[in-house]
Order: sequence, then structure tokens, then C-alpha cells
Amino acid sequence: MKKILIPAIIALVIVIAIIVGVIVSGQNVAPKTTGETTEKTMQKVRLNEVTHSIFYAPQYAAIAKGFFEEEGIELELTNGGGADNVMTAILAGQSDIGLCGPEASIYVYNEGREDYVEVFAQLTKRDGSFLVAKDPTDNFSWQDLKGKTVIPGRKGGVPYMTFEWILKQNGINPQTDLVLDDSIKFDLMAGAFAAGNAEYVTLFEPTASMTEEAGAGYIVASVGEASGDIPYTAYCAKKSYISENSELIEGFTRATYKGQKWVKEHSAKEVAEAIVDFFPDTTVESLATAVQSYKDIEAWNENPILTQESFDKLQMIMTEAGELETKAPYEKIINNSYAEKVVNE
Repeated sequence: MKKILIPAIIALVIVIAIIVGVIVSGQNVAPKTTGETTEKTMQKVRLNEVTHSIFYAPQYAAIAKGFFEEEGIELELTNGGGADNVMTAILAGQSDIGLCGPEASIYVYNEGREDYVEVFAQLTKRDGSFLVAKDPTDNFSWQDLKGKTVIPGRKGGVPYMTFEWILKQNGINPQTDLVLDDSIKFDLMAGAFAAGNAEYVTLFEPTASMTEEAGAGYIVASVGEASGDIPYTAYCAKKSYISENSELIEGFTRATYKGQKWVKEHSAKEVAEAIVDFFPDTTVESLATAVQSYKDIEAWNENPILTQESFDKLQMIMTEAGELETKAPYEKIINNSYAEKVVNE
């Protein structure tokens, strides 16, 4: 009897040990499986920027420092080469979010579209272009432009309208006192200037500095310094996209705000070192000089909120330029709900 009982007991102990081992093993595996399922899923966002410029340093810093990744956003960045192209891509569903002048959203709203484009986060608050002259100029005056040909960008765009407004503030008639050549596409302006007969062109960084370094022109003035505050570039998307992707838009706005704060709190050299990979043909030293130029004129908004005062100034400039007959309502075009939330967190 004992001989039969002992093997039975041993077999029972082995079975119990196996069962306990399976249970313990299952407990060890469970947290790993749970962890894998709770990892944040990255969502791709097709972002179309009006041009590729150091002017948008807070955006590139936000990408480089991982602020968008922290929000579960993977950016697919493309260069639209003009606000009109950015808006066309958004309306056609080829891009999700655009970075361009708010004037483009005003034009779309005034066309009567039901699914119009809302602006939800402002990035820059001044014109980011610099006036470049063909010849060396000492003690530049805006009066020097009389009788000259200037390439200021596309008629109807914020760069063109801002430049016109500056001329008027300096007693210059844009229609009679000089020639504004608006036939050149935004991304071809530097080349057209270098190869053509125009005496002046407005260029963003790093193109302005690169033109000067190549001996093809000389920076003589900051358009943004002359124009003062204006909601120059901001993020926008179709109303339906914002509504359907509320959490994503909030995260995008939060990442943008982090980028704005980071750039403000760090030196031009630190910013340059952070974003240099976005400008492979430019040295850190050149980037730092350009970043400092933008810091000096306070080109970047401190937060993503677009105020009604600045929006009204933009529409005033558009009206004076003859590009706006009917003003668009601030509360329709500007959606500050996400910006206000992240700023007040």
C-alpha cells in the first residue's frame, strides 16, 4: 500500500508544481501585454508649410525636441511654396494642417464654403522677410525705393500686402512711385532677383543671408521691424477636421506652445544647434545669426493665441490693399479654444 501511495503523492506534487508555474508565468506575462496595448499610438499628420524658413524655428525646435512625439503626433512635412498652394492642398484633402497667413482662411470663408478653414494656433507675429538690395547701400531709407523695381511676393498674400502698407506709411504710392513685380512665384523669388533686373526683393531666412553670402544682394532692412505686430503665420485646418480630431489638435497646439517657449528661453546658438538638421546647407553660425535677427524683432508669438486686435489689423491692411471687400467675423475664422486651454494648463 505504501509503495502505491508514495508514487501517487509524488505525481500529485509534480502536477501542483506545474499548475503553480503556469499561473506565475501567466502573471509575469500579463503586465507586459498590458503595457504593449497601452503604448500611445502615433498618428500621422500631413503638415503643409507655406515655405521652409528659419522664421518657423519654434516649429522645427518642437519637432527636434520631441514635443510632437510626446503628443503622439508623427509629422509629414511638405513645402507648399505659397499660401494659395497650402490652402488648395487643405481643401483638396491632400494636407491635414497648413501653416500660412490667416488671410488665406479669410478668403476661403468669404467664398461661402460650408466646411471653411479655421485658424487654431498662431506661430509668428511679424513679417519674417528682409529687404535685399542689388547694390551695397549705406543709411537705407524707404524713399530709396522710388523709381525702382521690387519683387515682394504674390499679390493678395500677407507679404505683399504688408510691404504695400509699409510703403504707404512712408509716403510712397505703391501704384505710381515704384514697380512691384508680383509675377514671380514665392519659392523662385531669390533666383529671379539674382538673374533679373529688379533692384530689390523681400526674402526670408536663410535665403536672405545666403543671397548676401553669395554676393548676389545685400540685406538693408527688416520688413517685420517696419510693419510691427501682425498675425503673420498660423496653423489652420478645415472645420470638419478640427471637430473630428479634437484631441489631436489640442496635442498639436500644446507641442507648438512648447516650441515657442523653448525658443524664447534658449539662446540663438542653442536654437540653431537644435534645428540645424532642417537646414543641411546652412552652418550653425549662419543659422544662429538668422535666429538672432528674428529674436531681435520679436518675430515669434509667445503663445498660440491669436487676438482679435491683431486679426482686425490684418483685415485693415487687406482692406487698404484692395484685397478685402467684406471683413470676416473673428469668432468664425479664429478658434482659440485649444490655444487657451494649453496656455492655461
